[in-house]
Amino acid sequence: MGWNMARLRPWPTVPEDVRHGIFNNRGSFLVLLVQVAFVGAMVGVERTVLPVLAKEQFGLSSALATLSFILAFGLAKSPANFAAGWLADRFGRHRVLVGGWIVGLPVPLMVAFAPSWSWVIVANVLLGIQQGLCWSTTIVMKADVAGAHRRGLAVGLNEFAGYGGAAVLAYLTGVVAAAADLRTAPFLLGEAFAVLGLITAVLFAQETAVFIDEGGVEDQRRASYGPAAFGGISQAGFVSKLVDVTAWGLLPVYFHEHGLSIATVGLLAAAYPASWALLQPFTGAFSDSHGRRRPIVGGMLMQACGLYALVLAGDLTGWLIASVLLGAGTALAYPVLLATAGDIATPKLRASTIGHYRLWRDLGFVGGALFVGYLADTIGTVHTLESLAGLGLLSGLIAFATLPVPIPVRTPEPPGVEDVHA
Repeated sequence: MGWNMARLRPWPTVPEDVRHGIFNNRGSFLVLLVQVAFVGAMVGVERTVLPVLAKEQFGLSSALATLSFILAFGLAKSPANFAAGWLADRFGRHRVLVGGWIVGLPVPLMVAFAPSWSWVIVANVLLGIQQGLCWSTTIVMKADVAGAHRRGLAVGLNEFAGYGGAAVLAYLTGVVAAAADLRTAPFLLGEAFAVLGLITAVLFAQETAVFIDEGGVEDQRRASYGPAAFGGISQAGFVSKLVDVTAWGLLPVYFHEHGLSIATVGLLAAAYPASWALLQPFTGAFSDSHGRRRPIVGGMLMQACGLYALVLAGDLTGWLIASVLLGAGTALAYPVLLATAGDIATPKLRASTIGHYRLWRDLGFVGGALFVGYLADTIGTVHTLESLAGLGLLSGLIAFATLPVPIPVRTPEPPGVEDVHA
């Protein structure tokens, strides 16, 4: 006999009248937004203080050694993304979501009380699994609920909430570390979000596999993509993660070495994911009606400009502007790449396909920890940023060549109608 968690939720697992659309399912959708905000908060806890901790409390001197925690995170998260899609298609989204939270529950405490750097590495393996299972599942659940007409908007809102949570915690942990201590207090704050995430997933998250549909605009969109499209979005996602590794693991130390306080470093660490988060609902919705290729290509080129702007800047104002520009470029491409992966998939394999894309994309954590760390140790941070800017430019050109023209656009709907009935 098992404990039937569905009885604890305030609605039935399978709705009696299944209707697609964000507004029609606003209660369920809001719960999922809160969920991914908590998921993002788990990563945001590390963005400000952990690179500095590695240097000041664990005695790591090289960039490659400092980025080892991101390497561990990426090695775990990439296959967890793929596993999340496979498991969600076969056993349901809700079970995978709850399982991911259980895995992530001990992570902040392990970092807060780690007797050695190896504990931090193990904690980031668990964090990678948790992020892969929970974040991938929330994306798929929102895409299920929204339907084909609003997939870009749904994914944009998901990433807005997730990276908004990361930005808020990146800033708060800087403030808490400056006021209390660099080690314990920020991660106890992170543990509170882990507990809240698990409780809300168990009690309020709704299974969304019932929303899967076939035919219509799904078939039209899928038919327009060629065999190179998946490779095109995968390489763009991979490069975007190289950029994220740089912002997460390299820039906080770079700013701190230029004399900025830990609280100010927290402000800069939050500016990148904050601009990324705030713009994603708009860029996702734009791609629903104007096509996927333009925001993807434009975003990769803007990321390259943001990286080069970090090189040109030499003070707080310049670094803040460059960080916002970098986040804006990521906001253009990031949710639209995910929406494109959903376009390419057949509806019943959407979770697996999105998980497959996220596998290749998040291998950028692994490549970034090795490649960015090696470059920073050998040629310095400034030349590393210049190299990544060139790589972002090349990635944008590859995306331009591999994605179709035109990317399928949303079929016009009668005024006032948002939904597609199952």
